[in-house]
Amino acid sequence: MANRKANIIIKNKRASFDYEPIETFTAGIVLVGTEIKSIRLGKASLVDTYCFFVGNELFARGIHIAEYWWGNLNNHDPKRERKLLLNRKELSKLQRHSKEKGLSIIPTQLYIAENGYAKLDIALAKGKKSYDKRESIKEKDMRRSMDRQADY
Repeated sequence: MANRKANIIIKNKRASFDYEPIETFTAGIVLVGTEIKSIRLGKASLVDTYCFFVGNELFARGIHIAEYWWGNLNNHDPKRERKLLLNRKELSKLQRHSKEKGLSIIPTQLYIAENGYAKLDIALAKGKKSYDKRESIKEKDMRRSMDRQADY
């Protein structure tokens, strides 16, 4: 059972294309009701997700955790804002840097830790320009062609 929990990883593939991560953090996430069961089934998405501060607390908006199939009337709202749990030092550092122009806080992956808790990896990131995106596509294609040639 423990091996199955550790294999659940939901990635935000768009984040690595649109942003260049500067520093990463691992945050706990406050879940209610049947949300953890949906995550264990892999029914979550991080597309168009971002983090923001309300006072001194960090929240994630846009995480879609599908309703649990066997849930009843007490099922959760799939698109609600979820509070992230970090220590005060990390929160103040993120809040200070997020006020700088061009820096954002984005979730990169959601997973179940060994202890069974849901964790969200977030990154302080700088947005890429369009020419940076073209460059990363070019590098990716070059790596693919090199791998294909190495196979022969």
